[in-house]
Amino acid sequence: MTTVTTPAAPAATRATAPRSSTAATLAALVRQRLRRDRWQLVIWLLSIAALGAFSAASLQQTYGSAASRVQLIRLAIADPTILVLRGLPQGTTLAALTFFEIFTFLALLAGLMNTFLAVRHSRAEEESGRAELIASSPAGRLLPTTATVIHATLANILLAVLVALGFISTGLPVAGSFVAGAVTGGAGLAFFGVGLLLAQVFSTSRAANGFSAAVVLLAYVLRGIGDAMGTPFGDGTHLRAAWPSWLSPIGWGEQSAAFTADDPRPLLLQVAFAALLVAGVFGLQAVRDSGAGLIAARPGRADASPALGGMFGLAWRLQWPTVVGWTVGGALGGLLAGALGSAINSSLAQNPDLAGIREAMTRIGAGGSGPLTQLFISAIFSIVGVLAAAAAVQCVIRLRQEEASGTAEVLLATPLSRVRWLFSIVAVGLIAIVLVLLAAAVASGLSAVSAGEPASTIGDSFSAAAAQLPVALVYLGVLTLVFVVLPTWTILVGWAALGLGAFVGIFGGLIKLPEWLRHVSPFADAPVVVGNVDWTGGYWMLGITVAALAGSAALISRRDFAIG
Repeated sequence: MTTVTTPAAPAATRATAPRSSTAATLAALVRQRLRRDRWQLVIWLLSIAALGAFSAASLQQTYGSAASRVQLIRLAIADPTILVLRGLPQGTTLAALTFFEIFTFLALLAGLMNTFLAVRHSRAEEESGRAELIASSPAGRLLPTTATVIHATLANILLAVLVALGFISTGLPVAGSFVAGAVTGGAGLAFFGVGLLLAQVFSTSRAANGFSAAVVLLAYVLRGIGDAMGTPFGDGTHLRAAWPSWLSPIGWGEQSAAFTADDPRPLLLQVAFAALLVAGVFGLQAVRDSGAGLIAARPGRADASPALGGMFGLAWRLQWPTVVGWTVGGALGGLLAGALGSAINSSLAQNPDLAGIREAMTRIGAGGSGPLTQLFISAIFSIVGVLAAAAAVQCVIRLRQEEASGTAEVLLATPLSRVRWLFSIVAVGLIAIVLVLLAAAVASGLSAVSAGEPASTIGDSFSAAAAQLPVALVYLGVLTLVFVVLPTWTILVGWAALGLGAFVGIFGGLIKLPEWLRHVSPFADAPVVVGNVDWTGGYWMLGITVAALAGSAALISRRDFAIG
């Protein structure tokens, strides 16, 4: 018998084969993420970069003279409201003014983009069962997370470059543009780490997304409080932020003083923070079970409660934690409005340029004319309106998640009608809007009175909250119609429309955007409840909401349900 001996593979080949296989698997996973996110990511990136470039161009036209820029910066430093909403003044050059006006909002959008990306490629994959299938392949459990980190890093590098190129295209200095772009991408990367970590903590993508978005908004608020408490220095056109700003990756980005000092060190802090969180994620993934979160879901009752006998009870049971989270956010926004009431009154009383401050306040949100305290409350409640609209958006997104996961199809196999299923979840969105605005109004009124403001401030808070109700409702109604007509676009359209609408409608007046562009946003047409009360915009938005919901009811039974 002849034995055929196969020559052994060279040692070098045997050693490199597994490494090559791992690299090929990792590359395939990265390509899969890039392909899956190609449209969402492109729209996010281009929208953020275009927003920065458009704002820079608009500021050049509006504040071309040095005198107008000095007046604006001094006005901002004298008015805590503008600092809460905008940023940290670092000089009066056109480039420095651009960074002051737009950076914090770019970083906020970058944070939301990254937290959604992190949860989409981690916790959502485990919920759907795809992560377990991939883990059974040579990829294992850690390689997909590595691919997600690489994917997010590439996305944020591209974001940084696009933001920088957008600024450069308007004539701003190259070095400062790249510093501004870098800290915008750095903020996004820091919040990616937050989203990835919370995806390990919570057992559902809904909870991970909700808490991640809340952390981004909290970081924006902390940065705003730190800026409002800041100390002027130099010639009075520079501000040194207080300690709350150092609790926020957005606040870290401000410390770069792009176009003034061009300090790259805050970028290192953002990247180090992201790296620390990612390292923690890898450590947690090595010890927890697939599909489980660090906070385990509570075991249910042996028998369902009577409330779960109907569709509305089920919809509320699925979404009440998210509703509570947005309501707490509304209450914090109301506390901010009331707590800063005394500060704004004090600063206005000491500032001789009351007309300039009044002009700036009327450019925030829907504006109006009347007592400055009411203008201030109305301006802050524009931000609360964003929270209420976000609560509505997330409830409508729940419709898409139920459809994509296949659970909606299971429910509709029972005698439950499509219209009832649709409006049961929409009703939770309506309740969420009311709770957010009500919590904010109560918190604002009580905190203002406790700070020494007259009792009439409580009425001002409730009026400002009522003005935001039609705005949030129009997002609820129109996005419901988008879900019915274009279900796969629901999530992208919902968050993009909210983010861009908030910036254009609330802050567009400060940088003097064209009026036609501002009024594309519902926030610019919110009812004016300061001075001469005008509910015209509110009536139009209520009509649009009713029409959109009626159209949704008529069309929901005429389309197929798409899973996945």
